[in-house]
Parts: sequence; structure tokens; C-alpha cells
Amino acid sequence: MKIARIETFLAPPRWMFVRVETDEGVVGWGEPVVEGRAEPVRAAVEVLAEHLVGQDPLRIEDHWQVMTKGGFYRGGPVLSSAVAGLDQALWDIKGKTYGQPVHQLLGGPVRERIRAYAWVGGDEPSEVRDAVSAQVEAGFTAVKMNASGRMTPLATREEVRACLLRAETAHEVLGDERDFALDFHGRVSPANARRLLPLLAEYAPLFVEEPVLSEHMHAVPDLVNASNIPLALGERLFTRREFLAPLQAGVAVVQPDISHAGGISELRRIAALAEMYGAHIAPHCPLGPVALAASLQVAFTTPNFLIQEQSIGIHYNKDAELLDYVADREPFRFDGGSLLRTERPGLGVDVDEAAVRAADAKGHAWRNPVWRYEDGSFAEW
Repeated sequence: MKIARIETFLAPPRWMFVRVETDEGVVGWGEPVVEGRAEPVRAAVEVLAEHLVGQDPLRIEDHWQVMTKGGFYRGGPVLSSAVAGLDQALWDIKGKTYGQPVHQLLGGPVRERIRAYAWVGGDEPSEVRDAVSAQVEAGFTAVKMNASGRMTPLATREEVRACLLRAETAHEVLGDERDFALDFHGRVSPANARRLLPLLAEYAPLFVEEPVLSEHMHAVPDLVNASNIPLALGERLFTRREFLAPLQAGVAVVQPDISHAGGISELRRIAALAEMYGAHIAPHCPLGPVALAASLQVAFTTPNFLIQEQSIGIHYNKDAELLDYVADREPFRFDGGSLLRTERPGLGVDVDEAAVRAADAKGHAWRNPVWRYEDGSFAEW
């Protein structure tokens, strides 16, 4: 069996799919994308396809090594995301070829259900109560929200109070039997993080995500010691080597994205590295159905898995929803806020190819907002 054709499809709201077809008619799907930078990832997939077309799709590890190390210049989000989507598609082909779900090929499941959380925004604190209440009614046992909107480098008392109000409101609605996580989203400076973390402790968030930007990794050890709240990060890290420093600093939860961090192959290795440090994984995944399906396959077979992000109802989904591109929604049916294990072969997702091709005919050019402070200078979004 040989790889015969590789195609990419831009699909609203901000996703991209890759279709890998073999000469025996087996088709695998992946989701290679950098949110807001889909076009350069598409070009990177086309370059990597030069290696893959004509090759045996079942030699996944060898292809991963060549795609990541075969060029003199390596790494970065664009190349890593292109590799990630192709890796997902190759695992999908392998599972379909052997009639097994990918989690069986990775050693078999260690759990029967995957706990997931719902996104509830948080940029505007006035919306938090209703948004959290809606997810409780939908059956979710955990939510995540932004801890702030735009925040000045040294937060005002009003900004501090607004952050604490979000946490207090979420805790009031959820009670002690459900969880909420706060995302600092890289909007919070190291100084603000040191101030906020001790103040948030009384609300006992499940974790605080991305307490500082990845380029401020030197600040992480002090933040770990500043509060008893578990810290999480990793959506902007792309290799297991980049996860070593935060794990050594004491981060409790790592959040690699299966569409950015080298796909299924590398996500497994990142999880194993985290396990050595007593840390858990909570995979980042505010993306489409193929990325979620691939992430679930890893979660089912990973002992130190904590909780899964998913994008149903997320505020980015303006022109399409998570399940608009799947022909069978059953694998994505929630049961008490969890997704159940299935034995469907490959990634377990039945992509609606006609819908994907129709979406690509329209395409998208999603870009994240650019924020500014009142004085006109750039502010982190």
C-alpha cells in the first residue's frame, strides 16, 4: 500500500483538514492548523507531501522522523502543526487498515470515558454566571474561562477585583462538586500573576492555565511557589524538549495540542515525560472534530490524563460548529460531561467529505484580534 494523494481543505470557522488517500482506497484524515496562520501551514503540508506521496503509510515513526528532522531548519509552530495533521491521518489509515481504533494500537485503553470541560468565555465578567449555568444544565462537570480581558502590566485594583469576581461567580454556580479552570491566556504579566494567584486560592480552581507567556518561562518556578493552585501550560509549546523546563519547575498540568505538537506520536511522548514528573495532561483542543477525535485516542490510553478541552459552543465558532463536518455524531455524544470509548477503527470519526469540500470552496481567513491599551500601545490578546 502506498500514499497516492494528499489534499488540504480550509473549513470555517478557523480549521483546516488534510485528507491522505492510499492506492488501495484507504483514507485518513488529520487536522493541521495554526489558528490565524492556516495558509502557511497549508504550504508546509504541501512541502511535506513531497516526501510522503509514494511511501508506505504504515511506517509512521519513520515518516515522523523524516518530516521533523529531514530539513536543516527544524521546528516552530507551522512545521510542527503540518507534521501533526499528517501524523493524525497516518494513524487513521493504520487503524482502518487493521480494523482497530488507534488507542488499541497504542497499547489499549486504560479508561472507559474521557471527562471534558466546556468553554464559557470570561472576557466580560457580567456574562459568566449565565454561561456557567448553561453548561451545568448541559451536564458538564467542569468549565474553563478567561480570568481577565485586557489587563495592564501592573493591574489596577479594579482589574484585580474583576478577576476575583469571575472566580467567585463560577464557584457559586458550580458548587464544590464541579470544577472550573482559569485561563490567564498570556494576558497576565509575571508581576500580576504573583499578585493574583494567592488571592484566587480560596476559590480552588482546578488549575490556572498559561499563567505567563511561554517566553517568560523563567518566572514559572516562582509562580509555582506563590500559590497552592496547580499551574498548567503548553498550548504554545511544540516538542517534548520544550516541556522539560516547565515540568522541572513544578507545573502540575501540561497542555500540548495534538494539532500543533507533532500529532499523536509526539503527544504520547510528552505525556510519558510528564508522567515522570508526576504531572498530568489536559490536551489543548479548541479546534475541529478530527483534532478532538485524535486527542481522545491518546487520552484513552494515557494513564496520567486529566481532562479534555473541546470546542462545542466556543465563541470562535461563528460560521460552523464542531459537528458540522461529521457524518455520524454518536462518537461525540456526551454522557454526564464525558465522552465514551468506542471501538470504531482509526480515529473513530466519520468525516463528511462533501461538507468539507463545500466548506473549502468558501474557505476562511480567520485572524485573532489585535488588542491595544488606552495609550495606543500593543496589548496581549
